[in-house]
Amino acid sequence: MSWSWQYLDNDGQVIDSPVEPCVTSVFPSQGDAEAFVSDTWRELRGAGISAVTLVDGDRVVYGPMSLNSE
Repeated sequence: MSWSWQYLDNDGQVIDSPVEPCVTSVFPSQGDAEAFVSDTWRELRGAGISAVTLVDGDRVVYGPMSLNSE
């Protein structure tokens, strides 16, 4: 399994070349991927990420999930 995040902008468009603090490599498990977003969602939001979608390979697991705190 290859867990990763797809990052979306305010218009819901996929950000093809996300910048730090976004991780573009894969995570070893779903829990590791979720822990990353849990720990960094504020920084991701500050970098222009509006929502994230968790994917396992080519399969969407869930999302998009908003990073808005409201």
